[in-house]
Amino acid sequence: MPPLAQRNLFHDKVRLTVTLTGIVFSVVLIVVQLGLFLGFTTATSNLIDHSGADLWITSKNVPYVEQGVAFSERKLNQVRAVPGVADAQKIIAHWTQWKRHDGGQESVQVVGFNVDDPLERPWNLVEGRVEDLKSPDAVIMDELYKQKLGVTRVGEVFEIGGYRARVVGFTRGIRSFTTSPYVFTSFKNAQDFTNMREDQTLFILVKVAPGVSVEQVRRALLDRVKDVDVLTNAQFSHMTTFYWMFTTGAGVAVLIAAVLGLVVGFVVVAQTIYATTMDHIREFGTLKAMGAPNSYVYKVIMKQAAISAVIGYVLGMIVSVFVVHGSEKGGAAILMPMPMAIGMFFLTLTMCVGAALVSINKVTRIDPAMVFKG
Repeated sequence: MPPLAQRNLFHDKVRLTVTLTGIVFSVVLIVVQLGLFLGFTTATSNLIDHSGADLWITSKNVPYVEQGVAFSERKLNQVRAVPGVADAQKIIAHWTQWKRHDGGQESVQVVGFNVDDPLERPWNLVEGRVEDLKSPDAVIMDELYKQKLGVTRVGEVFEIGGYRARVVGFTRGIRSFTTSPYVFTSFKNAQDFTNMREDQTLFILVKVAPGVSVEQVRRALLDRVKDVDVLTNAQFSHMTTFYWMFTTGAGVAVLIAAVLGLVVGFVVVAQTIYATTMDHIREFGTLKAMGAPNSYVYKVIMKQAAISAVIGYVLGMIVSVFVVHGSEKGGAAILMPMPMAIGMFFLTLTMCVGAALVSINKVTRIDPAMVFKG
């Protein structure tokens, strides 16, 4: 015969279904809210995190990557002359206008780079090659924004900033936190598309030689190159993320929603488990009348909560996987890395056990005589 906890839990299939539904709802709700927060956070610094650079050189007091200020590209030679610099390339990341075939215009962020260099190349290519950007007016964009920009296939020609632009490839999953998609192209094309002077750039990316201290090179660059800020990749990524997620208030709203999801999830689980326990209040009273100690009653309730947590977690994660997969083609990505999935198990277990504690107090105060009353 199965232990009492299992028999209590599986005896009433309707009550079990309600309990598991509450847990599954809570798991999915928390995964969606935390996944959205993580997805937004990742999107804000996508360009920086995938640049392959150790250091970013910007004009003074540039708060985030989308707010670059032009400076003389002659500083590139000064940067390359600093000991410990293995590679340095000029980069443009700037907003401009994309003209659709129907005459409508959309804001895009043009990313111009040296096609022959590994720094700041588009990643996750699903069609075309980076080398195709060597051809005149060539651009690569993410397939997620095809409909937004009116693109249907490789080879179509559009206008960017009044200049001809031909789509030569597509990436997958390169989202922009703003509504302006990234459009990758050569540095020369980017200067034309953004109407930037030929002797200017927005950023210089630096790759430090193996075995050389990044901080040492950063200090040397600050000493030799005037009127610029030199930031590590991590610093600039953090600055950009902090600006978009907290200074603008967008991230705060998502974070509050994630916290509310956690609170709502706990309340739903607590209510369902409490109701399940109260449904068996007379059985627990019978146990106490037969001389069962409180510790045994605790064990039964906790075991019920743990079993519910495991089953609810498994079902909730199955649903969450489909939700996460469905978001890949949407405007907002929901991310669920493995550490988050593992953490969700312990969070679900904690919620269920915590909810069980709410009902334990009620059970331990049961008068065993109640079982003999009508």
